[in-house]
Amino acid sequence: MNIKEVLHHENVDFSGIELSYFLLGLLSAFDNRFQAMADKTMEEISWKQFFTIICINLCKENPSIKELAEIMGSSHQNVKQILLKLEKKGFVKITLDEKDRRKQRVELTEYCMEFCEKNNDVSNQIMVRMFQGISEEKLKVTIQTIVQIEDNLKAC
Repeated sequence: MNIKEVLHHENVDFSGIELSYFLLGLLSAFDNRFQAMADKTMEEISWKQFFTIICINLCKENPSIKELAEIMGSSHQNVKQILLKLEKKGFVKITLDEKDRRKQRVELTEYCMEFCEKNNDVSNQIMVRMFQGISEEKLKVTIQTIVQIEDNLKAC
């Protein structure tokens, strides 16, 4: 069942729910559905592992585990577990920081780069289909809204 079907399901009544609660539920349901689809698509790694690789790629230099956890919005422990699995599969290398031996830095391997290159077309096709018919303006408003919600969450 997709979100549209849930919205129109005969056993679901959204009439008494506030829009803010509805949006949070919608985001959570979307996240679950997207993760399931992405897990099937990637086969070799999970969506959370691929998201970790994406976040590492965003960094100008190899991030520390703490920096990566902040970017991902996750705990140090959760990110470390994901990284250990990625390291075991040959996607990342975890090394000690040369200047501060207490820090561990994360580096993408050549194997990871080849994997990303090999899966680039499939990822692009999924993105095009997912965002079909959604204007750049709507995307900007959605991004602004989610950023504002996150800023408000940080203030709690």
